[in-house]
Amino acid sequence: MLNSLNITPDDPEELRSVNRLLADEVKALSLKVEQLQHQLHGHNRHRFGSKTEGLEQLNLTFVEDEGISKAAMDQAKPAPQPDEDQRPRRQHSLKPLPDHLIRNDEVLSPSDDCVRCGGPLKTLGEDVIEELEYVPGRFVVNRIVRPRKACTCCEAIVQSPMPSRPIERGRPGPGLLAHVLVSKYADHRVS
Repeated sequence: MLNSLNITPDDPEELRSVNRLLADEVKALSLKVEQLQHQLHGHNRHRFGSKTEGLEQLNLTFVEDEGISKAAMDQAKPAPQPDEDQRPRRQHSLKPLPDHLIRNDEVLSPSDDCVRCGGPLKTLGEDVIEELEYVPGRFVVNRIVRPRKACTCCEAIVQSPMPSRPIERGRPGPGLLAHVLVSKYADHRVS
């Protein structure tokens, strides 16, 4: 239909009739779109089932919209950055190992004299790592204590290196891992 409309813009009467034809065409096409959408909705309902949840069933109320939008705006604002000194330390999510377990302390201390200048070392603090270990018949906690020491002359800080572990930053020791693996793969019974 649109291909047959070769009109010249000089004739106003012809332009009005073409305008009416185009308006009728748009109305017919919009009705066809609505009809197809209705059919698609019916097919989807037949294929996937009817939607049983509505706003009435969910008991959604929009009375608290203002409070919700205010809280969302407050959360969207960036929080002020704390200074380096005030920044809280990262909290670990691991619970401490039970107190009733036997603890074996192993202190990995650097030498008592500074390697650079030979001056005496003083203790600044220490890092304590607890590792759960299995000794046949019981569990033990191996505590690895690594003191940090500073030289009183040249102010160098010294600490023993961390020993190798089967799981880096993990709690199980090699004996516990060996026990779990043997129990799981070698000691199982096939009946």
